[in-house]
Amino acid sequence: MAELFSIGEVLIDFIPEQKGKALKDVVSFEKAPGGAPANVAAAVAKAGARASMITKLGTDAFGDFLVETLNEVGVNTDRVLRTDEANTALAFVSLKEDGERDFSFYRNPSADLLLNEAEIDENWFGEGDILHFCSVDLVESPMKQAHVKAIRSAKEKGAIISFDPNVRLPLWPNPQECRQTILQFLPEAHLVKISDEELEFITGISDEKEAINSLFVGDVKAVIFTRGAEGADLYVGGECYCSAGYQVTVQDTTGAGDAFIGGFLYKLLEKKATLPQLINILKEEHQDILSYANASGALTTTGKGAISALPTKESIHELILEQVINK
Repeated sequence: MAELFSIGEVLIDFIPEQKGKALKDVVSFEKAPGGAPANVAAAVAKAGARASMITKLGTDAFGDFLVETLNEVGVNTDRVLRTDEANTALAFVSLKEDGERDFSFYRNPSADLLLNEAEIDENWFGEGDILHFCSVDLVESPMKQAHVKAIRSAKEKGAIISFDPNVRLPLWPNPQECRQTILQFLPEAHLVKISDEELEFITGISDEKEAINSLFVGDVKAVIFTRGAEGADLYVGGECYCSAGYQVTVQDTTGAGDAFIGGFLYKLLEKKATLPQLINILKEEHQDILSYANASGALTTTGKGAISALPTKESIHELILEQVINK
């Protein structure tokens, strides 16, 4: 089976032990491993496929904890470098009563932003591999240039490029720079995953279908439009395939979108997708791929944190079967 490479931030999410409080009023937090690209790699590895993380961590206790956590779920950490020039990134998360989040980040800069292009080996990638990235580590930094080299190298070797903008405005100097950077990297991707909350901000278009169509630029072959608990729509080859979500008891939405795209990419690896076959596989296998991805995202919301709450492949299949039986 080919391999998923995920590049970007790995960090510690500090989750409040009390829901429904503003961040300033939270008394105690629980430590949880996170970072969107890492969550995706963990979801793929936990399902049984090969996954590697490309990043840099501080030579601190938090970095040790994250490497151990990734190894425990089966993520290859050979490409996780360490530095004493900056600390591992931290994020404090406030949970509202409905499980939605408010973030406060500590990274000026954090170690992940110091990964540079010289530390990317173009020979890591091969045909059928998937390189996944998000926008948080695309701020002006050595890590941005590391992304550029990784994307170029992976594409030259025939890998599939997956992009989840995963907008986090508090990490950007201003919203416009965030939007412009996302639009700069968008044409480099073959797959784009975007949420209903991000669509208008990124495209500047209020009409949903027009906004989604505008994402088909450059090398983009498919757009996955997620609607939270309502499911997701796959736009590919001029067609739209809709899927329903799963009803679960939500505790924490942290990492749900990452578990969704992790499940989606796992299915592509399982089906041995390559770039020339990508559109056909997505069209022919859309139901299986989307149902698995939706179930993966839904089950993650029933626990706390992101990596800590990722479901097993068996529990995903049980939820899918349960919905089929109850129809």
